Amino acid sequence: MSTTPSTPARRALVTGASSGIGAATVRRLRAEGWQVVASARRADRLEALAAETGAEAYPLDVTDEAGVADLVRYLEPTGGLDAVVNNAGGALGLDRVEDGDLDGWRHMYELNVLGTLRVTQAVLPLLRASAEASGPDGGADVVVVTSTAAHGAYEGGAGYTGVKHAERMLSTTLRWEIAGEPIRVMEIAPGNVATEEFSLVRFDGDADRAAAVYEGYQPLVADDIADAVAWSLTRPAHVNTDLLILRPRAQAHNQKIARTGV
Repeated sequence: MSTTPSTPARRALVTGASSGIGAATVRRLRAEGWQVVASARRADRLEALAAETGAEAYPLDVTDEAGVADLVRYLEPTGGLDAVVNNAGGALGLDRVEDGDLDGWRHMYELNVLGTLRVTQAVLPLLRASAEASGPDGGADVVVVTSTAAHGAYEGGAGYTGVKHAERMLSTTLRWEIAGEPIRVMEIAPGNVATEEFSLVRFDGDADRAAAVYEGYQPLVADDIADAVAWSLTRPAHVNTDLLILRPRAQAHNQKIARTGV
């Protein structure tokens, strides 16, 4: 649903906005005239992004229930909310099932699954209020940024693919449960995206190992995913992008990449 000069700017919350796909999404939505609340744990990065783009910075840890409740108390009297982009998440390690790090797997579940659940539950009343106020041609939106890990397995990836499958089921089931309400629920599932931190965090700061993930081909970049998010949000209100999978041209599936230099 696009914004025109005759309609007020729509307002979106973007989680995980301090870097990578989240920051790119904030920039893209601001460029298209949206009001954006950028949230993440690192306040310094959010403040820099806000100064650059005009977004609102709101430091938030999506695993903190009280913090998410405080966010809603901030959003409601300051303009409500028309869309949420659940982007906060991440991967840790490439553990085999037999020696998987339970603490790492637990953290991934808390961040990717319960963080998305917690934020979505908290803002649904605001989205319903926005949809009702927007009339028959309007509505509100829930976007969940998952991964192609949500759609297939790979060796060493059970921890991450498991949480992303759960996140996919969350978004799909929510879409079914609220069918008939003027709220779209959309999943954006990227393949390999070269950002400054994803693989570096996954491999505990090993820069060489992180760089090797993207060698020999052109991976996606954060702006590619931000473009997909913006496109989905700006379709006519009756159009729901249930699922949009994006991969590099060279990536046939999670473990098959043609490293031919293009």
